[in-house]
Amino acid sequence: MLDQLPTLEEIITWGGYIGLFAIVFSETGLLVGFFLPGDSLLVTAGLFAARGQLDIRILVPLLCMAAIFGNTSGYLIGRKAGQALFNQPQSRWFRRDHLIKTHEFYEKYGGITIVLAQFMPFARTFAPVVAGVAEMKYRRFASFNIGGAILWISSMTLLGYFLGRSIPGIEKRIEYVIAIVIFISVLPLLYKYVRHRMAKRRERAAEKLPGNGTASS
Repeated sequence: MLDQLPTLEEIITWGGYIGLFAIVFSETGLLVGFFLPGDSLLVTAGLFAARGQLDIRILVPLLCMAAIFGNTSGYLIGRKAGQALFNQPQSRWFRRDHLIKTHEFYEKYGGITIVLAQFMPFARTFAPVVAGVAEMKYRRFASFNIGGAILWISSMTLLGYFLGRSIPGIEKRIEYVIAIVIFISVLPLLYKYVRHRMAKRRERAAEKLPGNGTASS
């Protein structure tokens, strides 16, 4: 069944600018868009622009608008639905666990989460929603939203564009480029996971030290 799914190149060829806009908007603005291939799609679109199949001067502003509008949509969903979202059951189309993890990340890092989440799969879908639930002032949200969206879209698409312009035949090795991009995208999650595991180990080690156990009377 997986081999019947369209490749990134096929998605871009069939969908063009409208398809790219719709995918970026869905991933950032709709709670069901968490599974979409954000980073890898942007890099591939940049490679297409390097080959002259897309115009980078149209591509970057268009997708920046898609991300900004998408994040705004997620924020409005969060403001309207509020805490009821956190009571929704886990399902194939709604990942409550991702929403909760993003909320924890937001509580720790505040507004800058809106920017950081753009570079983190899953989190970019839920961070604007969490900001809405937390009733962040819209003006403050908008500043992080615009900055983060422009930084994310520009860095990913221009990476693909300049790789395509600098390395002849790079499109024939696009799977390696995508693998590297995906790895870089999940690095913050891996780092957070490793830190969490190390903290748990330290806690268990501390509990085993003499004098830390429950003393018998």
